[in-house]
Amino acid sequence: MIVSLIAFAIVIALVFLRLPIGIAMGIVGAIGFVILRDWRWSAGLGPAADSILDVTQNDALSVIPLFIFMGMIIAQSGMANDLYRAAYAVVGRLPGGLAMSTILACGGFSAVSGSSLATAATMSKVALPPMRKYGYHDSLSTASVAAGGTLGILIPPSIILIIYGFLTGQSIGKLFLAGILPGILGILLYLCAVAFVVWRKPEAGPAGDAMSAAEVRSSVIRVIPILILFVIIIGGIYGQIFTADEAAGVGAFGAILISILIGRFSWTGLIEALSQTVKTSVGLFVLLIGADIFNRLITRAGLPGDLLDLVQGAGLEPFSVLAMIIVVYLLLGAVFESLSMITLTVPVFAPLVASLGFFEGDVTGEMALIWFGIIVVVVTEISLITPPIGLNVFVLRSVISDVSTGTIFRGVTPFWAADILRLIILVALPAFALWLPMGVWSFG
Repeated sequence: MIVSLIAFAIVIALVFLRLPIGIAMGIVGAIGFVILRDWRWSAGLGPAADSILDVTQNDALSVIPLFIFMGMIIAQSGMANDLYRAAYAVVGRLPGGLAMSTILACGGFSAVSGSSLATAATMSKVALPPMRKYGYHDSLSTASVAAGGTLGILIPPSIILIIYGFLTGQSIGKLFLAGILPGILGILLYLCAVAFVVWRKPEAGPAGDAMSAAEVRSSVIRVIPILILFVIIIGGIYGQIFTADEAAGVGAFGAILISILIGRFSWTGLIEALSQTVKTSVGLFVLLIGADIFNRLITRAGLPGDLLDLVQGAGLEPFSVLAMIIVVYLLLGAVFESLSMITLTVPVFAPLVASLGFFEGDVTGEMALIWFGIIVVVVTEISLITPPIGLNVFVLRSVISDVSTGTIFRGVTPFWAADILRLIILVALPAFALWLPMGVWSFG
């Protein structure tokens, strides 16, 4: 365990020195193996070479660039505006309706982008101008975008769930299905948070203008292609018509087809989408390679087994251990960005969770790991709006220079509380995440 703790300390130190987390984990993992093998460089670097081959030749990871490309095409075609207008048509005339429209549009855009940062950056350009026009308080308008953007890492297709599936060896399709109901719950709780804010301060979120029946009908019709694409992807996985990587291919092709059919396809947009996809995918694969190298080191050093022995020796109940893990994630989320936190910690905690026996008959720990994956992502969502890092807050701050970071953080407090409530529900009712992928309503 000492070797593993030293390795973690060095990685954290390198991250605080501004070295990318993937490179930091790769360097520490590779040098750690060299040290464990008596400074024999050829033998020590072998696991690093194996990690590079395993990650780059893993067919399941082809979903990453395909889903990223799908989201980029949809963003380039301006469908985010359609989503916002359709949401506004439904709830815009209510108190706080524009903020609620932002939450609904973020949820819809998340379902086809899979990225929290992309959702926050895109929706800030779409939703903030009308909210400012109607005199919304900066705290509510910016917070609704920052919080709504966090939905992008849970509602499938989620890039973080794909990475979690790779790190734990779980089915990406089942993880996607497990994220649907918690994602919908997140949207509903965020809508309640907006309603609470405008109930306390009506002037914070005035109602928007009502739309005519023809305008409502036109706005809803515009988003039908996006809804159909989402249904095809998730319905195909749920019905076992195709696998997650095949669904990614269908989604990417479908996004191009939709942009052509609605007359918004352009070669310039296609080239930009391809360029952004390559940049984002390369960064993620560097992260995954570094995580795999580091994971091999801590496994070789015996940290997962040592943790299990420690827990069993202390006689702790499984839910007590889970509570401590969640607290660790909440603390790490205040200083680490989401992908760094997940790639660094999941390889350590996942074997422990799988071995604690949360579910009767779950011999392999599959149910526990899928449930734990959703919990981890929800905690990660919380970290995206938690000071001092709050990555979504800083993405938004870079777009809106005239609103202070403190104002945005104050505004996200009700949304942060809503996420804590959702986390409690998921821990208390595992079936909420496991029903769709497992057909489970009870646990032992």
